Amino acid sequence: MENLLRPIYQERASQPNTLGVLVYEKLHHNSPVTDSFDVILLIVVREAEEDWYVKHYEYEDKTAAMHIVREDLLGQWIETSGYRKVIDWLINGKIVFDRNEYLSHLREKLREFPEITRQLRKCVEFAKLIRTYRECKDLFAAKHYLDANSLMVRSLHYLARVAVLEKGLHPEVTVWNQVKRFDPEVYKLYEELMESEEPPEKRIQLMLLASDFAIHSRAERGAEHLLNIMREKNEPWSFGELKVHPETQYYTLDLSILLEYLVERRIVETKAVETKGQNIYHRQYLVKD
Repeated sequence: MENLLRPIYQERASQPNTLGVLVYEKLHHNSPVTDSFDVILLIVVREAEEDWYVKHYEYEDKTAAMHIVREDLLGQWIETSGYRKVIDWLINGKIVFDRNEYLSHLREKLREFPEITRQLRKCVEFAKLIRTYRECKDLFAAKHYLDANSLMVRSLHYLARVAVLEKGLHPEVTVWNQVKRFDPEVYKLYEELMESEEPPEKRIQLMLLASDFAIHSRAERGAEHLLNIMREKNEPWSFGELKVHPETQYYTLDLSILLEYLVERRIVETKAVETKGQNIYHRQYLVKD
């Protein structure tokens, strides 16, 4: 199989812009990791007109997908789990070209999974968890039970990813297989939601209560990345300052609801600062001691 693909990637490997090439072959008949393609050909480049270019091939009775990804976009995917499949490709794929050991060093970094990267990933997933959980509660209160059920499933997926990250691992596409091994309590929540014979209203009500505890117990660990940023100075932060901080950019869209949750849990406190308007104050935030 690799011999058939070699002319394709050798052409790319000869270009000075190419940093590395790896081949990933699917392990199962219907593989979500490869979108059911037989082979993934990942080519990392330093610069390109398109930050992500994809081309599909077929040969004999096989199919292949070639992904040409710019280095900066790949880094973004890794830091935020923006395209989770690529982690599996990088860790388990076969490196067939490696300029200055670029892919080897990247693979080693992924396996080490530095604490700062893990904190960022947890905060991204935890912020999404808070948003979907709140939206689920709102839909439940409005008696939209089927829509609330869909959001409950999604929020449990975010909870599962947080649980896996807490163990120092990268969440895989098959995240529930990981959770079953490393966090049986979170897996039990998902199992109960999927297998419950209760009517939707009762099922979601019970899951909201159980999920609330699971989320609350992880609040400080989940938001650790944001809390550490806020501890960089002894003075309160305005929301605008936090929003433009370069290290919060990966969860900016969920930053407001995450802050409100931390305020409600009394992990973060607010300070009212006078404005020119009478009885109107700026709201600022600081980590509670």
